[in-house]
Amino acid sequence: MSNILDEKRPTRGDARRDAIVQAARKVCLEKGFSKITVSDIASEVGMTRSLFYHYFPTKEDAFDALIDESIDSFVDQLVDWNARRVAGDIEGSLDSAVALLKRLVLERDDAFSRSVATGSNSALYAAFVHRVADRTARYICESTVVDFASLHEVHIDHLYETFYVLITGLIMYVRTHPDVKPETLKDIIANTLHIEGYTREHPER
Repeated sequence: MSNILDEKRPTRGDARRDAIVQAARKVCLEKGFSKITVSDIASEVGMTRSLFYHYFPTKEDAFDALIDESIDSFVDQLVDWNARRVAGDIEGSLDSAVALLKRLVLERDDAFSRSVATGSNSALYAAFVHRVADRTARYICESTVVDFASLHEVHIDHLYETFYVLITGLIMYVRTHPDVKPETLKDIIANTLHIEGYTREHPER
């Protein structure tokens, strides 16, 4: 029964569903996630609670949609980074990847992302980091890694899992150590992915 209901539930692109997501964003910024109720969101949109539940089973589901929308900007910048890479220039790719990482973590231009990262709701932040790591890892495995493998041997087992753990750790580390040197992050990435031999610092490896 649940599968049938899920298939009938409106998806992204539905105007009223999108309005609920934007209302959730506004109320979250004003009150904080932990203090928000379904009634708050429904009132902001100008609808009944029962109509809200037609679009989202719970308040958490509405915020899941909001998280995915916020992460779209992360993925868009990652796609742009991948498109700008110079084939074979691993050194340059690492440099630009580290710059992108620090910018995305420390210079968020999205108010909701900033609110999640600096707020007190650990569950919401964990969900946000999970989504970022999952979508980023999947994209890199399907694009950047494929390009790399066409030119070099890949020395990584469990590709998705390795990138997921690496990305999660880097986000948390940069968040708590904002002054970390780019060279340090670059070494961590290169060592984890076994590509340090392609860098100027460790060409002998």
